[in-house]
Amino acid sequence: MTVSLITGGNKGIGFETARQLLAHGHTVYIGARDAERGEKAAAELGARFVRLDVTDDASVRDALATVDAAEGRLDVLVNNAGVLGAGEITGPLAHEVFDVNAVGVVRVTEAALPLLRRSSNPTVVNVTSSMGSYWAVTNPDRPEFGLPLALYAASKTAATMLTVQYAKAHPGIKFNALEPGTTATDMTAAFGIGRPAAESAATVVRLATLGADGPTGTFTDEHGPLNW
Repeated sequence: MTVSLITGGNKGIGFETARQLLAHGHTVYIGARDAERGEKAAAELGARFVRLDVTDDASVRDALATVDAAEGRLDVLVNNAGVLGAGEITGPLAHEVFDVNAVGVVRVTEAALPLLRRSSNPTVVNVTSSMGSYWAVTNPDRPEFGLPLALYAASKTAATMLTVQYAKAHPGIKFNALEPGTTATDMTAAFGIGRPAAESAATVVRLATLGADGPTGTFTDEHGPLNW
């Protein structure tokens, strides 16, 4: 049975991704920093819960140790946890946003690598954003053009570049970055935009269920490759 771990899996796209991977027959671990919410989400879906705060090295190590002890490997990692960082730009806020959206990817991925190497088809999906694309945010025909989210955009650029570099460094593991589509979640509530999370989760699941000969080092949305 395929073993999957989703960070930020207690709500939104992460929660719906967990639901869909369970339907594919995966053993799914929902990682969340809020234990009460995470346990509730896991119980609702029939998933398993691990407390995982992507900004805390010890929390990340403990979460992966829990998966290791129970499963002995990890087949799919979905780095989904993220924050928007809207509002007045300050140094502390920049540190917080990059810590979750970019450094968090490094923390979790590094801790997961030994488990992923034991998989016959190791796959990592990094949920990034077209907001991190220079092409998109400078194109007046794109919705990203009118969204002034400097810290979110810059941190997602970093997450996408990390994806490419990890793919180059670990050719035996698939690493792909994904723009999941504008989604109605807690994060986008202030903008009043987005489609149901289940629709965007389907784009995550597509990359999470690639065959062994699937692509790596890509940055895509549901329509195909995205320009940088």
